[in-house]
Amino acid sequence: MEKRIINPWEWQNERSYVQAVEVKNPQGTLYVSGQTAISADGISSNEDMESQLKLAIKNLEQVITEAGYECSGIVRLNIYTTATHELWPHFSIIQDWAAKHNIKQATTLMEVKSLFETLKVELEATVVK
Repeated sequence: MEKRIINPWEWQNERSYVQAVEVKNPQGTLYVSGQTAISADGISSNEDMESQLKLAIKNLEQVITEAGYECSGIVRLNIYTTATHELWPHFSIIQDWAAKHNIKQATTLMEVKSLFETLKVELEATVVK
């Protein structure tokens, strides 16, 4: 697989994403449903944004790993949140996680009216290998 990053500007680098990712000759593509702070028993978290974000990342990693892919193969990450103002103070969690796995992804962040039950953040990814 070959990945090419397209960044006409530099400002997005501080925000831990890229403008576009071109993928050539992938061996596979994994489309991951939105992962949230739901326990292995299917119980939605009613914790704060930081706790929910950490569990959503953990769940995303688990799906990717169990599918035989690596987090470094994430090329698209959509972030849905019910409260952008609550997410911003914890955005470094996503940035540190992306840096740890050398993830260079196109990202869209959207504030939505609601998510399932008590959830505050959802992460949806496209992964290639």
